[in-house]
Amino acid sequence: MPSFPRRELETFPNPAPERDYTIRIRVPEFTCLCPKTGQPDFAELTLEYVPDDYCVELKALKLYVWSYRDQGAFHEAVTNQILADLVEATRPRFMRLTGKFNVRGGIYTTVVAEHRAPGWMAPVPVHLP
Repeated sequence: MPSFPRRELETFPNPAPERDYTIRIRVPEFTCLCPKTGQPDFAELTLEYVPDDYCVELKALKLYVWSYRDQGAFHEAVTNQILADLVEATRPRFMRLTGKFNVRGGIYTTVVAEHRAPGWMAPVPVHLP
């Protein structure tokens, strides 16, 4: 195989650091293992962030997400760990990670974790007629 799962997150310089803009990334095939049963857990991850100096490189993100496939983790723990790793790598102005975990035993779980850089304020939305 030419690619292997790995925990290293690569970045590249933000091409427009002078402005706030939002990057949204959808990861529809996240998989980890239930730490109690070892059964697979499936989720859709949605990453939204306002970059500062760096953006996450998408192939590296794909390999990073793949690295969780055989790891046991509670939904809350894995969502917060992924957010922490992405924040450490990119140092964004704002970042939100939403994990929508598929049904298990009749229960759906959604975990939302956020990071805000100190002093960063979200711009006021513009509503056009």
